[in-house]
Amino acid sequence: MNLIRAITTIGSITLISRGFGFIRDILIAATLGAGAGADAFFVAFKFPNLFRRLFAEGAVAAAFVPIFSGKLRAKSTVLAQKFFDEALALLLWILLGFVILAELTMPYLMSVFVPGFLGNTEKFELTVLLTRITFPYLLFIALVSLYAGVLNSLGRFAAAAATPILLNICLIGAVLFLSNHTPSVAHALSWGVAIAGFVQLFWLVYASHRAGILIRVNFPRLTPDTWVLLRRIFPVAVGAGIYQINLVLDTIIASFLPDGSISYLFYADRIIQLPLGVVGVAIGTALLPLLSHQIQAGDEKAAISSQNLALEFSLLLTLPAAIALGVIAEPVIRILFERNEFSYDESIATAGALSIYAWGLPAYILIKVLTPGYFAREDTKTPVKISILCILVNLALNLLLMGPFLHKGIVIATVVSSWLNAILLACVLIKRRHVIFSDRLKVQVSKIIVAAALMGAVLSGTLGVYGDILPESEYGGFLLLLGLIISGVVVFVGFAQLLGAVRWGELKIMLNDGGVK
Repeated sequence: MNLIRAITTIGSITLISRGFGFIRDILIAATLGAGAGADAFFVAFKFPNLFRRLFAEGAVAAAFVPIFSGKLRAKSTVLAQKFFDEALALLLWILLGFVILAELTMPYLMSVFVPGFLGNTEKFELTVLLTRITFPYLLFIALVSLYAGVLNSLGRFAAAAATPILLNICLIGAVLFLSNHTPSVAHALSWGVAIAGFVQLFWLVYASHRAGILIRVNFPRLTPDTWVLLRRIFPVAVGAGIYQINLVLDTIIASFLPDGSISYLFYADRIIQLPLGVVGVAIGTALLPLLSHQIQAGDEKAAISSQNLALEFSLLLTLPAAIALGVIAEPVIRILFERNEFSYDESIATAGALSIYAWGLPAYILIKVLTPGYFAREDTKTPVKISILCILVNLALNLLLMGPFLHKGIVIATVVSSWLNAILLACVLIKRRHVIFSDRLKVQVSKIIVAAALMGAVLSGTLGVYGDILPESEYGGFLLLLGLIISGVVVFVGFAQLLGAVRWGELKIMLNDGGVK
């Protein structure tokens, strides 16, 4: 398996998805703004979306892929299909029961998820209704994650990586067409989420069928393999989902802050999700099956080499993105979202959150890169222990900082706890000698840091001169943002090439050979 080629395949498709996502978010900002109605929809979207991120990007894949890959490695397609059938039946019936139970108890769940809304009856009731509409998405997307794990194990990454595009298209359609037939845009978007889940599942069922995986729905039964799968899913979800769990805590606490606070966090997080999805999810998705194959083959040296390559490649893409977003947060938010229902004050509040989130971006990516080192070795306990500690730190910092810094205090807590999580994951892997930083990695990362810092200085100087001249026209604003992005890329690539942080010949070799065998 070519690691870099797999990463670029997933990342490029994810980039297209994020492009559709920005169109979606621009439409949502223009029609909903950042008021009470927007807060209600974002909670309704976040609640099943929390499970989407845990399942689609974490638990099911991390627990399922090593077992499924082992059966494929033994060249037993029959056993692999049998395990898939058992896992599908088990997850389908468990999730169906969970969704029904959640629908019946939604007011109680929302009173826990957003307790601050209880003082506003209209806002709370709208949140409950919208979440009831969106929540079936969980059933569909959990099964999507299972099919994605199958396709990724077979080395077919494109179909699964394309599923978020379908979500964004459905939500864009909901704003443009469905909103004329519903009480509000928030209602239309909620129905769009539910419809998107069905569309995504149908897409991956079709892709899996073409890959030779048959669809058979049976009654669930516990077998040794499915029991192992169940035992791993929960700790893997916590271990891989520290960022998502922190977002839940952020939402609970932000519900006590002034109207719009949840919306500020949502819009800022949407910007962060671009590099996080394109780089972090792509690398984590491609790395897990590769490490699983290498470790099961007893090739620990190749596994360590793969981990080093993933770390270098991720930091090459992440560090400049983090510094750039930290520097140009205000023009990014103003140009993308400030129109109609989204005011200047809301732009400034959101930009403040984004500028802080940006400094945690390398940590979010490192968590995605380091956790496969545990899951591929079938260790789910260590990441969950580390995550629980970091969740407690995040909660304590949230309570300490929300008063003086409002929604910005919540972001600071998330960034600090994420860095702690990444550092502890790395330290344990180093202690076990499952990660050994090569001399090349150390040198290259230092060069990347210098190149990214120089780029940040250039962008900061540019904003110092032209920052007050944000064009009034939408067209001019997009041109300004495009100019900042292009100049940042050119400056970073120039300094990186000059310092030797990246060489085109080496990138070509990585794309052709993957850097590892």
